[in-house]
Amino acid sequence: MKLCKTGLILIILGLTIFSCSREGDPPNIVIILTDDQGWGDIASHGNPGIDTPNLDELAKSGARFHRFFVSPVCAPTRASLLTGRDHLRTGTQWVTYGLENMNASEVTFGEVFREAGYQTGLFGKWHNGSHYPMDPNGQGFDTFFGFKKGHWNNYFDTELEYNGEWVKTEGFITDVLTDSVLAFIEKNRSAPFLAFIPYNAPHSPFQVPDQYFDKYKAQGLDDKNASVYGMVENIDDNVGRIVAKLDELEIGENTIVIFLTDNGPNGGDRFNGNMKGWKAKVDEGGVRVPLFMKWPAKIKPGTVVEELTAHIDFLPSLVDLAGIEFVPQNKFDGRSFSPLLFDDAAPWSDRYLFTHQSRWDSLEMYPASVRNNQYRLVRYGEDWELYNLTNDSTQSTDVSESHPGIVAEMSVAYDTWFREVTRDLPASRPIPVGYEEAPTVYLPAVESLFSGDIRFYGESGWSNDWLTNWSSESDKIWWNLDVVKEGEFAVFVEYSLSAGNEGVLLSAGSGSKMIQIAINHTHDPEFISSPDRVPRGEVYEKEWAVLEAGSLHLEEGSQTLTISSTEIPGREGIELKGIILEKLN
Repeated sequence: MKLCKTGLILIILGLTIFSCSREGDPPNIVIILTDDQGWGDIASHGNPGIDTPNLDELAKSGARFHRFFVSPVCAPTRASLLTGRDHLRTGTQWVTYGLENMNASEVTFGEVFREAGYQTGLFGKWHNGSHYPMDPNGQGFDTFFGFKKGHWNNYFDTELEYNGEWVKTEGFITDVLTDSVLAFIEKNRSAPFLAFIPYNAPHSPFQVPDQYFDKYKAQGLDDKNASVYGMVENIDDNVGRIVAKLDELEIGENTIVIFLTDNGPNGGDRFNGNMKGWKAKVDEGGVRVPLFMKWPAKIKPGTVVEELTAHIDFLPSLVDLAGIEFVPQNKFDGRSFSPLLFDDAAPWSDRYLFTHQSRWDSLEMYPASVRNNQYRLVRYGEDWELYNLTNDSTQSTDVSESHPGIVAEMSVAYDTWFREVTRDLPASRPIPVGYEEAPTVYLPAVESLFSGDIRFYGESGWSNDWLTNWSSESDKIWWNLDVVKEGEFAVFVEYSLSAGNEGVLLSAGSGSKMIQIAINHTHDPEFISSPDRVPRGEVYEKEWAVLEAGSLHLEEGSQTLTISSTEIPGREGIELKGIILEKLN
Protein backbone atom coordinates (compact mmCIF):
# COMPACT_ATOMS: atom_id res chain seq x y z
CA MET A 1 0.00 0.00 0.00
CA LYS A 2 1.17 3.48 -0.84
CA LEU A 3 1.83 5.77 2.11
CA CYS A 4 0.61 9.32 1.75
CA LYS A 5 2.15 12.53 3.01
CA THR A 6 1.00 12.08 6.59
CA GLY A 7 1.94 8.42 6.66
CA LEU A 8 -1.22 7.47 8.56
CA ILE A 9 -3.01 4.28 7.60
CA LEU A 10 -6.21 3.10 9.28
CA ILE A 11 -7.76 -0.28 8.58
CA ILE A 12 -10.86 -0.44 10.73
CA LEU A 13 -14.27 -2.06 10.32
CA GLY A 14 -13.42 -3.24 6.82
CA LEU A 15 -12.48 0.27 5.67
CA THR A 16 -9.14 0.91 4.07
CA ILE A 17 -8.38 4.60 4.43
CA PHE A 18 -5.19 6.54 3.82
CA SER A 19 -5.25 9.96 5.48
CA CYS A 20 -3.39 11.99 2.91
CA SER A 21 -3.99 15.65 2.39
CA ARG A 22 -2.43 16.37 -0.99
CA GLU A 23 -1.18 19.80 -0.05
CA GLY A 24 -0.86 20.90 3.55
CA ASP A 25 -3.51 20.32 6.17
CA PRO A 26 -6.66 18.37 5.33
CA PRO A 27 -9.67 20.62 4.77
CA ASN A 28 -12.49 20.97 7.24
CA ILE A 29 -15.88 20.17 5.75
CA VAL A 30 -19.26 21.77 6.49
CA ILE A 31 -22.28 20.24 4.73
CA ILE A 32 -25.58 22.12 4.96
CA LEU A 33 -28.67 20.23 3.78
CA THR A 34 -32.15 21.73 3.93
CA ASP A 35 -35.47 19.90 3.90
CA ASP A 36 -38.07 20.55 1.17
CA GLN A 37 -36.37 23.69 -0.14
CA GLY A 38 -36.61 23.64 -3.91
CA TRP A 39 -34.19 24.76 -6.60
CA GLY A 40 -36.20 27.96 -6.99
CA ASP A 41 -36.21 28.98 -3.32
CA ILE A 42 -33.02 30.99 -3.80
CA ALA A 43 -32.75 34.54 -5.09
CA SER A 44 -29.74 33.90 -7.35
CA HIS A 45 -31.74 31.25 -9.21
CA GLY A 46 -34.01 33.98 -10.49
CA ASN A 47 -36.57 34.17 -7.70
CA PRO A 48 -37.41 37.85 -7.20
CA GLY A 49 -39.56 37.26 -4.12
CA ILE A 50 -37.07 35.82 -1.65
CA ASP A 51 -33.96 37.18 0.08
CA THR A 52 -31.03 34.76 0.41
CA PRO A 53 -27.89 36.97 0.38
CA ASN A 54 -25.64 34.45 2.15
CA LEU A 55 -26.56 31.57 -0.12
CA ASP A 56 -26.16 33.85 -3.13
CA GLU A 57 -22.68 34.81 -1.91
CA LEU A 58 -21.82 31.16 -1.31
CA ALA A 59 -22.78 30.32 -4.90
CA LYS A 60 -20.80 33.28 -6.26
CA SER A 61 -17.66 32.75 -4.18
CA GLY A 62 -17.23 29.10 -5.10
CA ALA A 63 -18.83 26.60 -7.45
CA ARG A 64 -22.45 26.37 -8.52
CA PHE A 65 -23.72 23.11 -9.99
CA HIS A 66 -26.17 23.69 -12.82
CA ARG A 67 -27.67 20.18 -13.02
CA PHE A 68 -27.46 18.35 -9.71
CA PHE A 69 -30.09 15.71 -8.93
CA VAL A 70 -31.37 13.90 -5.86
CA SER A 71 -34.34 11.67 -4.97
CA PRO A 72 -37.91 13.05 -4.81
CA VAL A 73 -38.26 12.58 -1.02
CA CYS A 74 -36.17 12.94 2.13
CA ALA A 75 -34.79 9.62 3.37
CA PRO A 76 -33.75 8.20 -0.03
CA THR A 77 -31.75 11.34 -0.83
CA ARG A 78 -29.98 11.17 2.52
CA ALA A 79 -29.07 7.51 2.08
CA SER A 80 -27.46 8.22 -1.29
CA LEU A 81 -25.63 11.31 -0.05
CA LEU A 82 -24.21 9.45 2.92
CA THR A 83 -23.07 6.36 1.02
CA GLY A 84 -22.49 7.18 -2.65
CA ARG A 85 -24.97 4.45 -3.53
CA ASP A 86 -28.48 4.16 -4.94
CA HIS A 87 -30.88 4.37 -2.00
CA LEU A 88 -32.69 1.11 -2.77
CA ARG A 89 -29.36 -0.69 -2.63
CA THR A 90 -28.84 0.66 0.91
CA GLY A 91 -32.21 -0.65 2.11
CA THR A 92 -33.85 2.79 2.22
CA GLN A 93 -37.17 2.61 0.39
CA TRP A 94 -39.57 5.21 1.78
CA VAL A 95 -39.94 7.79 4.58
CA THR A 96 -41.80 5.96 7.38
CA TYR A 97 -42.85 2.50 8.72
CA GLY A 98 -39.14 1.65 9.11
CA LEU A 99 -38.75 1.76 5.34
CA GLU A 100 -36.49 4.78 5.83
CA ASN A 101 -33.93 2.62 7.63
CA MET A 102 -30.54 2.24 6.01
CA ASN A 103 -28.64 -1.02 6.41
CA ALA A 104 -26.12 -0.80 9.24
CA SER A 105 -23.54 -2.38 6.92
CA GLU A 106 -23.54 0.75 4.74
CA VAL A 107 -20.48 2.96 5.14
CA THR A 108 -21.31 6.65 5.47
CA PHE A 109 -19.16 9.74 5.02
CA GLY A 110 -19.33 10.04 8.81
CA GLU A 111 -17.53 6.71 9.17
CA VAL A 112 -15.06 7.42 6.38
CA PHE A 113 -13.97 10.79 7.76
CA ARG A 114 -13.97 9.68 11.39
CA GLU A 115 -11.61 6.83 10.57
CA ALA A 116 -9.44 9.28 8.62
CA GLY A 117 -8.91 11.33 11.79
CA TYR A 118 -11.75 13.85 11.55
CA GLN A 119 -14.06 14.88 14.36
CA THR A 120 -17.54 14.27 13.01
CA GLY A 121 -20.80 15.91 14.06
CA LEU A 122 -24.40 15.80 12.84
CA PHE A 123 -26.80 18.58 13.79
CA GLY A 124 -30.42 18.21 12.71
CA LYS A 125 -32.58 15.59 11.03
CA TRP A 126 -31.19 12.09 10.40
CA HIS A 127 -34.11 10.08 8.93
CA ASN A 128 -32.20 6.90 8.05
CA GLY A 129 -32.95 4.80 11.13
CA SER A 130 -33.88 5.51 14.74
CA HIS A 131 -32.26 2.41 16.23
CA TYR A 132 -28.61 1.67 16.94
CA PRO A 133 -26.54 0.79 14.92
CA MET A 134 -28.53 2.49 12.15
CA ASP A 135 -28.59 5.82 13.98
CA PRO A 136 -26.06 8.68 13.68
CA ASN A 137 -23.81 7.53 16.52
CA GLY A 138 -23.77 4.05 15.03
CA GLN A 139 -23.00 5.37 11.56
CA GLY A 140 -19.92 7.43 12.18
CA PHE A 141 -20.89 10.64 13.97
CA ASP A 142 -19.10 11.37 17.24
CA THR A 143 -21.58 14.12 18.07
CA PHE A 144 -25.30 13.96 17.30
CA PHE A 145 -27.69 16.74 18.21
CA GLY A 146 -31.13 16.69 16.64
CA PHE A 147 -33.76 14.09 15.91
CA LYS A 148 -33.79 10.78 14.06
CA LYS A 149 -37.32 10.75 12.64
CA GLY A 150 -38.65 12.12 9.39
CA HIS A 151 -40.09 15.32 10.83
CA TRP A 152 -40.47 17.11 14.15
CA ASN A 153 -43.62 18.27 15.93
CA ASN A 154 -42.55 21.65 17.22
CA TYR A 155 -39.83 24.08 16.15
CA PHE A 156 -39.93 26.38 19.18
CA ASP A 157 -38.62 25.52 22.69
CA THR A 158 -38.55 21.83 21.91
CA GLU A 159 -36.58 18.79 23.04
CA LEU A 160 -33.74 17.38 20.97
CA GLU A 161 -31.48 14.39 21.42
CA TYR A 162 -27.81 14.84 22.26
CA ASN A 163 -25.89 11.53 21.95
CA GLY A 164 -28.75 9.53 23.46
CA GLU A 165 -29.91 12.07 26.05
CA TRP A 166 -32.90 14.39 25.65
CA VAL A 167 -32.20 18.10 26.06
CA LYS A 168 -34.74 20.90 26.50
CA THR A 169 -33.98 23.77 24.13
CA GLU A 170 -35.01 27.41 23.96
CA GLY A 171 -35.62 29.27 20.73
CA PHE A 172 -36.30 28.43 17.10
CA ILE A 173 -34.89 25.06 16.06
CA THR A 174 -32.71 26.26 13.16
CA ASP A 175 -31.07 28.85 15.41
CA VAL A 176 -30.60 26.26 18.18
CA LEU A 177 -28.98 23.76 15.83
CA THR A 178 -26.67 26.46 14.49
CA ASP A 179 -25.62 27.42 18.03
CA SER A 180 -24.51 23.82 18.53
CA VAL A 181 -22.68 23.79 15.19
CA LEU A 182 -20.76 26.92 16.14
CA ALA A 183 -19.73 25.38 19.46
CA PHE A 184 -18.57 22.23 17.64
CA ILE A 185 -16.50 24.26 15.18
CA GLU A 186 -14.93 26.30 17.98
CA LYS A 187 -14.06 23.19 19.95
CA ASN A 188 -12.47 21.45 16.97
CA ARG A 189 -10.85 24.47 15.32
CA SER A 190 -7.37 22.93 15.58
CA ALA A 191 -8.26 19.49 14.24
CA PRO A 192 -9.94 18.53 10.98
CA PHE A 193 -13.69 18.28 11.39
CA LEU A 194 -16.73 17.35 9.36
CA ALA A 195 -19.98 19.03 10.37
CA PHE A 196 -23.14 17.70 8.70
CA ILE A 197 -26.05 20.10 9.24
CA PRO A 198 -29.32 18.67 7.88
CA TYR A 199 -31.74 21.41 8.91
CA ASN A 200 -35.38 20.30 9.06
CA ALA A 201 -36.71 23.62 7.72
CA PRO A 202 -38.61 24.51 5.57
CA HIS A 203 -40.41 21.16 6.02
CA SER A 204 -43.80 21.32 7.72
CA PRO A 205 -45.16 22.10 10.26
CA PHE A 206 -45.03 25.67 9.04
CA GLN A 207 -43.61 27.50 12.03
CA VAL A 208 -41.30 30.50 11.81
CA PRO A 209 -40.42 33.54 13.93
CA ASP A 210 -42.64 36.57 13.44
CA GLN A 211 -39.99 38.80 11.93
CA TYR A 212 -39.59 36.46 8.95
CA PHE A 213 -43.25 35.57 8.55
CA ASP A 214 -44.42 39.18 8.73
CA LYS A 215 -41.96 40.25 6.05
CA TYR A 216 -43.29 37.83 3.45
CA LYS A 217 -46.93 38.26 4.42
CA ALA A 218 -46.44 41.96 3.73
CA GLN A 219 -45.40 41.01 0.20
CA GLY A 220 -48.76 39.34 -0.38
CA LEU A 221 -47.82 35.67 0.06
CA ASP A 222 -50.28 33.24 1.63
CA ASP A 223 -49.54 31.88 5.10
CA LYS A 224 -47.86 28.70 3.88
CA ASN A 225 -45.48 30.32 1.44
CA ALA A 226 -44.77 33.22 3.80
CA SER A 227 -43.75 30.55 6.33
CA VAL A 228 -41.59 28.69 3.82
CA TYR A 229 -39.82 31.79 2.55
CA GLY A 230 -39.40 32.98 6.12
CA MET A 231 -37.82 29.68 7.14
CA VAL A 232 -35.51 29.82 4.12
CA GLU A 233 -34.38 33.34 4.97
CA ASN A 234 -33.78 32.22 8.55
CA ILE A 235 -31.65 29.37 7.18
CA ASP A 236 -29.79 31.92 5.07
CA ASP A 237 -29.05 34.01 8.17
CA ASN A 238 -27.70 30.92 9.92
CA VAL A 239 -25.53 30.01 6.95
CA GLY A 240 -24.10 33.48 7.32
CA ARG A 241 -23.40 32.82 11.00
CA ILE A 242 -21.50 29.62 10.15
CA VAL A 243 -19.36 31.27 7.46
CA ALA A 244 -18.65 34.21 9.79
CA LYS A 245 -17.50 31.84 12.55
CA LEU A 246 -15.09 30.10 10.17
CA ASP A 247 -13.64 33.46 9.18
CA GLU A 248 -13.47 34.65 12.78
CA LEU A 249 -11.44 31.55 13.70
CA GLU A 250 -9.28 32.05 10.58
CA ILE A 251 -10.06 28.58 9.27
CA GLY A 252 -12.41 29.56 6.46
CA GLU A 253 -9.70 29.46 3.79
CA ASN A 254 -9.25 25.71 4.19
CA THR A 255 -12.86 24.76 4.91
CA ILE A 256 -15.13 23.33 2.25
CA VAL A 257 -18.64 24.73 2.77
CA ILE A 258 -21.37 22.89 0.88
CA PHE A 259 -25.04 23.74 0.52
CA LEU A 260 -27.75 21.59 -1.06
CA THR A 261 -31.36 20.54 -0.57
CA ASP A 262 -32.98 17.11 -0.38
CA ASN A 263 -35.76 17.32 -2.99
CA GLY A 264 -38.02 19.72 -4.84
CA PRO A 265 -40.25 22.28 -3.10
CA ASN A 266 -43.00 21.10 -0.74
CA GLY A 267 -45.73 22.50 -2.96
CA GLY A 268 -46.38 23.25 -6.61
CA ASP A 269 -47.25 26.93 -6.24
CA ARG A 270 -43.73 28.32 -5.73
CA PHE A 271 -41.15 29.65 -8.15
CA ASN A 272 -39.10 26.71 -9.47
CA GLY A 273 -37.55 27.88 -12.72
CA ASN A 274 -40.57 26.77 -14.78
CA MET A 275 -39.60 23.14 -14.21
CA LYS A 276 -42.32 20.53 -14.07
CA GLY A 277 -42.92 18.84 -10.72
CA TRP A 278 -42.21 19.35 -7.04
CA LYS A 279 -41.52 17.18 -3.98
CA ALA A 280 -42.45 13.49 -4.47
CA LYS A 281 -42.56 13.95 -8.26
CA VAL A 282 -39.99 12.28 -10.51
CA ASP A 283 -39.97 15.13 -13.03
CA GLU A 284 -37.17 17.68 -13.24
CA GLY A 285 -38.70 20.02 -10.65
CA GLY A 286 -38.97 17.25 -8.08
CA VAL A 287 -35.34 16.12 -8.19
CA ARG A 288 -33.16 18.98 -9.46
CA VAL A 289 -31.77 20.97 -6.54
CA PRO A 290 -29.08 23.57 -5.79
CA LEU A 291 -25.54 22.55 -4.94
CA PHE A 292 -23.03 25.23 -3.96
CA MET A 293 -19.44 24.55 -2.85
CA LYS A 294 -17.01 27.10 -1.47
CA TRP A 295 -13.35 26.33 -0.75
CA PRO A 296 -11.34 29.56 -0.91
CA ALA A 297 -8.01 27.75 -0.92
CA LYS A 298 -8.85 25.69 -4.00
CA ILE A 299 -12.13 26.46 -5.82
CA LYS A 300 -12.14 29.49 -8.10
CA PRO A 301 -15.00 31.94 -7.46
CA GLY A 302 -17.66 31.90 -10.14
CA THR A 303 -17.06 28.27 -11.14
CA VAL A 304 -20.09 26.72 -12.84
CA VAL A 305 -20.41 22.95 -13.26
CA GLU A 306 -22.70 22.21 -16.20
CA GLU A 307 -22.32 18.44 -16.24
CA LEU A 308 -24.97 16.02 -14.97
CA THR A 309 -24.19 15.18 -11.32
CA ALA A 310 -26.14 13.56 -8.50
CA HIS A 311 -26.33 12.66 -4.83
CA ILE A 312 -24.62 9.32 -5.50
CA ASP A 313 -21.53 11.33 -6.50
CA PHE A 314 -21.32 13.08 -3.15
CA LEU A 315 -19.23 10.69 -1.06
CA PRO A 316 -16.78 9.79 -3.87
CA SER A 317 -16.26 13.52 -4.42
CA LEU A 318 -15.76 14.32 -0.72
CA VAL A 319 -13.03 11.74 -0.23
CA ASP A 320 -11.36 12.92 -3.42
CA LEU A 321 -11.48 16.59 -2.41
CA ALA A 322 -10.13 15.82 1.07
CA GLY A 323 -7.29 13.74 -0.33
CA ILE A 324 -8.44 10.52 1.32
CA GLU A 325 -7.55 7.46 -0.71
CA PHE A 326 -10.48 5.26 0.18
CA VAL A 327 -11.20 1.71 -0.93
CA PRO A 328 -14.99 1.37 -0.55
CA GLN A 329 -16.32 -1.64 1.29
CA ASN A 330 -19.53 -1.33 -0.74
CA LYS A 331 -19.19 -0.39 -4.40
CA PHE A 332 -20.07 3.20 -5.26
CA ASP A 333 -22.80 3.90 -7.78
CA GLY A 334 -21.56 7.47 -8.17
CA ARG A 335 -18.34 9.00 -9.40
CA SER A 336 -16.20 11.87 -8.16
CA PHE A 337 -17.08 15.24 -9.65
CA SER A 338 -13.92 16.75 -8.14
CA PRO A 339 -12.18 17.17 -11.53
CA LEU A 340 -15.07 19.29 -12.78
CA LEU A 341 -14.32 21.89 -10.10
CA PHE A 342 -10.80 22.55 -11.33
CA ASP A 343 -10.72 21.76 -15.05
CA ASP A 344 -13.25 23.01 -17.59
CA ALA A 345 -12.05 20.33 -19.99
CA ALA A 346 -12.24 17.42 -17.54
CA PRO A 347 -13.80 14.37 -19.23
CA TRP A 348 -17.31 13.47 -18.05
CA SER A 349 -19.13 10.79 -20.00
CA ASP A 350 -22.90 10.73 -20.32
CA ARG A 351 -24.81 8.26 -18.17
CA TYR A 352 -28.26 7.41 -16.88
CA LEU A 353 -29.52 8.71 -13.55
CA PHE A 354 -32.41 6.60 -12.24
CA THR A 355 -35.24 7.77 -10.00
CA HIS A 356 -37.80 5.53 -8.32
CA GLN A 357 -40.53 6.88 -6.06
CA SER A 358 -41.38 3.74 -4.09
CA ARG A 359 -43.99 3.63 -1.36
CA TRP A 360 -44.93 1.24 1.43
CA ASP A 361 -47.26 -1.27 -0.21
CA SER A 362 -45.46 -2.14 -3.43
CA LEU A 363 -42.25 -1.39 -5.27
CA GLU A 364 -43.75 -2.04 -8.67
CA MET A 365 -45.27 0.53 -11.03
CA TYR A 366 -44.68 3.52 -8.87
CA PRO A 367 -43.42 6.76 -10.45
CA ALA A 368 -40.05 6.37 -12.10
CA SER A 369 -37.76 8.33 -14.40
CA VAL A 370 -34.45 8.10 -16.22
CA ARG A 371 -32.27 11.12 -17.00
CA ASN A 372 -29.30 11.62 -19.30
CA ASN A 373 -27.80 14.75 -20.83
CA GLN A 374 -30.60 15.20 -23.35
CA TYR A 375 -33.70 13.31 -22.26
CA ARG A 376 -35.89 12.56 -19.27
CA LEU A 377 -38.04 9.42 -19.51
CA VAL A 378 -40.94 9.51 -17.03
CA ARG A 379 -43.54 6.96 -15.92
CA TYR A 380 -46.44 7.68 -13.57
CA GLY A 381 -48.68 4.81 -14.70
CA GLU A 382 -48.32 2.09 -17.32
CA ASP A 383 -46.86 4.21 -20.10
CA TRP A 384 -43.56 6.02 -20.44
CA GLU A 385 -43.31 9.64 -21.55
CA LEU A 386 -40.16 11.11 -23.11
CA TYR A 387 -39.02 14.73 -22.95
CA ASN A 388 -36.14 16.36 -24.83
CA LEU A 389 -34.82 18.75 -22.21
CA THR A 390 -32.35 20.46 -24.53
CA ASN A 391 -35.23 22.31 -26.18
CA ASP A 392 -38.10 21.62 -23.76
CA SER A 393 -36.89 22.40 -20.25
CA THR A 394 -40.48 22.63 -18.96
CA GLN A 395 -41.37 19.08 -20.10
CA SER A 396 -44.35 20.36 -22.07
CA THR A 397 -44.18 17.99 -25.06
CA ASP A 398 -44.08 14.20 -24.87
CA VAL A 399 -41.94 12.95 -27.79
CA SER A 400 -42.13 9.23 -26.98
CA GLU A 401 -44.09 8.35 -30.13
CA SER A 402 -41.47 9.90 -32.40
CA HIS A 403 -38.54 8.27 -30.58
CA PRO A 404 -39.58 4.69 -29.78
CA GLY A 405 -36.00 3.45 -29.90
CA ILE A 406 -34.87 5.88 -27.22
CA VAL A 407 -37.87 4.96 -25.05
CA ALA A 408 -37.04 1.27 -25.43
CA GLU A 409 -33.35 1.77 -24.64
CA MET A 410 -33.92 3.93 -21.57
CA SER A 411 -36.80 1.86 -20.18
CA VAL A 412 -34.81 -1.37 -20.53
CA ALA A 413 -31.91 0.31 -18.73
CA TYR A 414 -34.29 1.33 -15.95
CA ASP A 415 -35.77 -2.17 -15.59
CA THR A 416 -32.29 -3.70 -15.46
CA TRP A 417 -31.20 -1.18 -12.82
CA PHE A 418 -34.34 -1.68 -10.77
CA ARG A 419 -33.97 -5.47 -10.64
CA GLU A 420 -30.37 -5.11 -9.53
CA VAL A 421 -30.79 -2.51 -6.78
CA THR A 422 -33.84 -4.22 -5.26
CA ARG A 423 -32.34 -7.69 -5.34
CA ASP A 424 -31.27 -7.59 -1.68
CA LEU A 425 -33.95 -5.24 -0.38
CA PRO A 426 -35.05 -6.65 3.01
CA ALA A 427 -38.46 -8.30 3.14
CA SER A 428 -38.90 -7.26 6.79
CA ARG A 429 -37.45 -4.52 8.97
CA PRO A 430 -36.68 -6.03 12.39
CA ILE A 431 -35.74 -3.60 15.15
CA PRO A 432 -32.34 -4.42 16.70
CA VAL A 433 -32.48 -5.07 20.46
CA GLY A 434 -29.75 -5.96 22.95
CA TYR A 435 -26.77 -3.84 21.92
CA GLU A 436 -24.68 -2.67 24.87
CA GLU A 437 -24.47 0.74 23.20
CA ALA A 438 -28.28 1.00 23.20
CA PRO A 439 -29.70 -0.49 26.42
CA THR A 440 -33.03 1.28 25.85
CA VAL A 441 -34.93 0.63 22.62
CA TYR A 442 -38.08 2.42 21.56
CA LEU A 443 -40.59 0.47 19.45
CA PRO A 444 -42.71 3.17 17.75
CA ALA A 445 -46.24 2.54 16.59
CA VAL A 446 -45.25 3.53 13.06
CA GLU A 447 -42.84 0.59 12.84
CA SER A 448 -45.40 -1.95 14.05
CA LEU A 449 -47.68 -4.31 12.18
CA PHE A 450 -51.30 -4.66 13.24
CA SER A 451 -54.55 -6.42 12.44
CA GLY A 452 -58.28 -5.79 12.60
CA ASP A 453 -59.74 -2.30 12.82
CA ILE A 454 -56.67 -0.71 14.39
CA ARG A 455 -55.41 2.24 12.33
CA PHE A 456 -53.09 5.20 12.51
CA TYR A 457 -54.60 8.28 14.11
CA GLY A 458 -53.29 10.44 11.29
CA GLU A 459 -54.14 7.79 8.67
CA SER A 460 -50.87 8.20 6.76
CA GLY A 461 -48.64 6.99 9.58
CA TRP A 462 -45.96 9.65 9.35
CA SER A 463 -43.10 9.58 11.84
CA ASN A 464 -44.86 10.79 15.01
CA ASP A 465 -48.18 9.01 14.52
CA TRP A 466 -49.84 6.49 16.86
CA LEU A 467 -52.37 3.65 16.76
CA THR A 468 -56.03 4.12 17.60
CA ASN A 469 -59.45 2.45 17.16
CA TRP A 470 -58.41 -0.58 19.22
CA SER A 471 -61.90 -1.82 20.02
CA SER A 472 -61.75 -5.58 19.48
CA GLU A 473 -60.15 -8.25 21.62
CA SER A 474 -59.16 -10.09 18.45
CA ASP A 475 -56.96 -7.21 17.22
CA LYS A 476 -53.21 -7.42 17.65
CA ILE A 477 -50.12 -5.24 17.31
CA TRP A 478 -46.65 -6.66 16.84
CA TRP A 479 -43.02 -5.75 16.10
CA ASN A 480 -40.38 -7.92 14.49
CA LEU A 481 -37.18 -7.82 16.56
CA ASP A 482 -33.60 -8.85 15.98
CA VAL A 483 -32.31 -9.66 19.47
CA VAL A 484 -28.53 -9.51 19.16
CA LYS A 485 -27.98 -10.60 22.77
CA GLU A 486 -30.52 -12.30 24.98
CA GLY A 487 -31.50 -10.73 28.25
CA GLU A 488 -34.18 -9.50 30.59
CA PHE A 489 -35.95 -6.33 29.52
CA ALA A 490 -38.27 -4.04 31.42
CA VAL A 491 -41.37 -3.23 29.35
CA PHE A 492 -43.05 0.19 29.36
CA VAL A 493 -46.25 1.10 27.53
CA GLU A 494 -46.69 4.63 26.16
CA TYR A 495 -50.44 5.21 25.91
CA SER A 496 -53.52 7.37 26.28
CA LEU A 497 -56.98 6.24 27.46
CA SER A 498 -60.17 8.26 27.65
CA ALA A 499 -62.49 8.34 30.66
CA GLY A 500 -64.96 5.49 30.92
CA ASN A 501 -62.56 2.97 29.38
CA GLU A 502 -60.60 2.02 32.50
CA GLY A 503 -59.79 -1.61 33.17
CA VAL A 504 -58.19 -2.51 29.85
CA LEU A 505 -56.17 -5.72 30.11
CA LEU A 506 -53.26 -6.30 27.76
CA SER A 507 -51.17 -9.35 27.09
CA ALA A 508 -47.64 -8.75 25.81
CA GLY A 509 -44.81 -11.09 25.03
CA SER A 510 -42.73 -13.12 22.65
CA GLY A 511 -43.60 -16.73 22.00
CA SER A 512 -44.76 -18.45 25.19
CA LYS A 513 -43.30 -15.75 27.46
CA MET A 514 -46.16 -13.35 28.24
CA ILE A 515 -46.95 -10.67 30.79
CA GLN A 516 -50.37 -9.29 31.73
CA ILE A 517 -50.83 -5.53 31.89
CA ALA A 518 -53.76 -3.81 33.58
CA ILE A 519 -54.43 -0.19 32.64
CA ASN A 520 -56.69 1.29 35.29
CA HIS A 521 -55.81 4.96 34.99
CA THR A 522 -57.11 7.20 32.24
CA HIS A 523 -54.91 9.71 30.49
CA ASP A 524 -56.54 11.76 27.77
CA PRO A 525 -54.70 15.07 27.34
CA GLU A 526 -55.45 17.86 24.89
CA PHE A 527 -53.06 18.45 22.02
CA ILE A 528 -50.15 20.70 22.87
CA SER A 529 -50.66 24.19 21.50
CA SER A 530 -48.50 24.67 18.41
CA PRO A 531 -47.58 27.93 16.68
CA ASP A 532 -48.45 26.59 13.23
CA ARG A 533 -49.17 29.25 10.61
CA VAL A 534 -51.41 26.83 8.67
CA PRO A 535 -53.08 23.55 9.74
CA ARG A 536 -50.60 20.71 9.54
CA GLY A 537 -50.96 17.47 7.61
CA GLU A 538 -49.16 15.50 10.31
CA VAL A 539 -50.50 14.65 13.76
CA TYR A 540 -50.29 17.21 16.55
CA GLU A 541 -48.25 16.61 19.67
CA LYS A 542 -49.57 15.48 23.04
CA GLU A 543 -48.20 14.14 26.32
CA TRP A 544 -48.35 10.36 26.77
CA ALA A 545 -48.69 8.29 29.91
CA VAL A 546 -45.93 5.73 30.49
CA LEU A 547 -46.76 2.56 32.43
CA GLU A 548 -44.11 0.14 33.66
CA ALA A 549 -45.65 -3.19 32.72
CA GLY A 550 -43.19 -5.79 33.99
CA SER A 551 -40.28 -7.57 32.35
CA LEU A 552 -39.69 -10.09 29.58
CA HIS A 553 -36.80 -12.40 28.80
CA LEU A 554 -35.97 -12.22 25.11
CA GLU A 555 -33.95 -14.97 23.48
CA GLU A 556 -31.26 -14.17 20.94
CA GLY A 557 -32.33 -14.15 17.31
CA SER A 558 -35.47 -13.23 15.42
CA GLN A 559 -38.36 -12.58 17.80
CA THR A 560 -41.85 -11.14 17.53
CA LEU A 561 -43.17 -8.96 20.34
CA THR A 562 -46.96 -9.06 20.28
CA ILE A 563 -49.55 -7.07 22.23
CA SER A 564 -53.23 -7.92 22.36
CA SER A 565 -56.18 -6.72 24.43
CA THR A 566 -57.65 -9.57 26.44
CA GLU A 567 -60.34 -7.31 27.91
CA ILE A 568 -61.82 -4.01 26.71
CA PRO A 569 -64.61 -3.13 29.15
CA GLY A 570 -65.45 0.28 27.64
CA ARG A 571 -66.02 1.61 24.13
CA GLU A 572 -62.38 1.26 23.13
CA GLY A 573 -58.96 0.32 24.38
CA ILE A 574 -55.82 2.37 24.56
CA GLU A 575 -54.23 4.57 21.95
CA LEU A 576 -50.66 3.29 21.61
CA LYS A 577 -47.69 5.53 20.86
CA GLY A 578 -45.03 2.91 21.43
CA ILE A 579 -43.32 0.35 23.63
CA ILE A 580 -40.05 0.93 25.49
CA LEU A 581 -37.67 -1.95 26.19
CA GLU A 582 -35.01 -1.30 28.83
CA LYS A 583 -32.24 -3.86 29.27
CA LEU A 584 -31.93 -5.10 32.86
CA ASN A 585 -28.99 -7.49 32.46
